[in-house]
Amino acid sequence: MTSQTPVTPVIEQRAAQPYLGIRRTVTMATIGDAAAALADLADWLTARGITPAGPDFLRYHVIDMARELEVEAGVPLPAGTQLAVEAPMGTDVLPAGRYLTTTHVGDPDELVAVTGAFLEWAQRNGLRWDASDTGAGERWGCRLEIYHLGPDDDPDRSTWQTQLAFRLAD
Repeated sequence: MTSQTPVTPVIEQRAAQPYLGIRRTVTMATIGDAAAALADLADWLTARGITPAGPDFLRYHVIDMARELEVEAGVPLPAGTQLAVEAPMGTDVLPAGRYLTTTHVGDPDELVAVTGAFLEWAQRNGLRWDASDTGAGERWGCRLEIYHLGPDDDPDRSTWQTQLAFRLAD
C-alpha cells in the first residue's frame, strides 16, 4: 500500500453534467453498498448501447460520519441522452460551478485521510464549500469522488486514481 500527500489542489470551472445514478443511505461500515451500484449502472447502460461520458463517481449528498451518509453512485451521460428509468435509478445533473479538485493515486482505503487533508487545505486557504449543516448532517451542493483508474484497469490498488472534486460556494 502506498501513501501520497495530496497534490496542491486546483480550482476548476466545471460545466453542468447529466448523469444516471442510484442513491442510497449508508454508514461508513456499509459504504461499499453505494459503490457496488456502479456495476449495476454500467450494466444497464451497456444493455442499451449507451457509452458513459466520463468516469464513474460517488456523489456525497449528506454526510454524518458518525451516523449515516446519503451517497449516490453515478455515471455521466452524453449530452442530450433521453432515458426512461425506474427506481432505484434516477437521472440528475451535477451542477456547474467552481470546484476544488485533487487526485489521489493509491489505495482507496487512504481516501479518508486524503479527504481530511484536502478539507484542511481549503480551510487554511480561506475557501468556502457549497455546503450547509442540517439536522441530518452536512448537506453538499456537490461533493464527488471520481474514479479515473480502478479495479477494471489494474488489480494493483496502489495505481488507482481517484479525483476529489468539491463545489465551492458562489
